[in-house]
Amino acid sequence: MKIGFVGSISVGKTTLVNELAKLEQFKDYHIATERSKYLRDLGIPLNTDSTLLGQTIFLSERCSELLRDKVLTDRSIIDVMAFTNLSKSISLDEKLSFCDYASNFISLYDHIFYISPEGVKLEDNGVRVVDTEYRDQIDIEIKYLLSTYGSKINKFHVISGSVEERIEQVKQALSL
Repeated sequence: MKIGFVGSISVGKTTLVNELAKLEQFKDYHIATERSKYLRDLGIPLNTDSTLLGQTIFLSERCSELLRDKVLTDRSIIDVMAFTNLSKSISLDEKLSFCDYASNFISLYDHIFYISPEGVKLEDNGVRVVDTEYRDQIDIEIKYLLSTYGSKINKFHVISGSVEERIEQVKQALSL
């Protein structure tokens, strides 16, 4: 299965994927987690400063993950689209074209899990912007994209709670 998690910054996607990776059910899966620090160090602008080239690199990473038969990733095509749409340096025409193109790959996920930022403390990981307003804007954009492209999503789930509760919700949704 190809399983993607979607959500704003600092909602626990990476933590959840790292914990799921420890389970026997995911031992044969490719685990893909955040590489923002590595990409930033290469000179790729992140967050509100992202460029069309930078977002294209992020999109190619997500697409390369989807080439695998079994993948568990803490980012999805939807995340890339949301960050693209909130970038200050990308024109509206570029945003529309990019998202239209990127949306073609959404259906490659077998399951997409959305994690809300509600009740989750915003933490500074030294890479992401620490701005609750921006975090909320990303969440609103993700929800908009999920509703806009919902017909392309095979199976969609909303999960919440502690890491342990989220793990149980994922296992139940996947019938594990």
